[in-house]
Amino acid sequence: MPTAAIKICGISTPDALEAAIRARADHAGFVFFPKSPRNVTPAEAALLAARAEGRIGRVGLFVDADDATIAEAMSSARLDAFQLHGSESPERAAQLRARYGVAVWKALSVATAEDAAKAALYAGAVDLVLFDAKTPKGTLPGGMGLSFDWKLVANWKGPVAWGLAGGLTPDNVAEAVRRTGTPLVDTSSGVESAPGVKDLDRIDAFVRAVRSA
Repeated sequence: MPTAAIKICGISTPDALEAAIRARADHAGFVFFPKSPRNVTPAEAALLAARAEGRIGRVGLFVDADDATIAEAMSSARLDAFQLHGSESPERAAQLRARYGVAVWKALSVATAEDAAKAALYAGAVDLVLFDAKTPKGTLPGGMGLSFDWKLVANWKGPVAWGLAGGLTPDNVAEAVRRTGTPLVDTSSGVESAPGVKDLDRIDAFVRAVRSA
């Protein structure tokens, strides 16, 4: 089985970005959501994106963002993909995909089999669905270190490519890859020492754990 691709999300400093690149992660995630402790401004994103260019994929994370927010982020960070982490509809995802010509990922909050089945609604509208843990109402939509029952998506065969997120750490990601067969893993809080503060050693350990799975 091919090694799972790796995304380190919530990158907000040059040191964290360089750690992800040095570890040979595939994607760096930049969060454009002011409520998140990992939020980056367009100016900060521009500097990070310039360092990342040609070295690692640049994924912008948005939560029900308006057109102006997305346009500014795209202009500053020259993103390779959008990750939609709110309640964006298939129609909204398809609109952004057509407008910008970059890959669109849709995060889906999963607690039940019915939640996972919603991925089929996004067939033809997105390039990838990212199964993530459902967070409590009124909290952030991700990055809280919560996981879900991997059996709900193990060896998922659907009409769109997929990835796994939610509570993945250097300690459990190898098991997650083996148990689910996921083609991609995404971590944020799992490689932090505090909310929004990336731990460079944990980034390296996470990538090594995936490669060893």
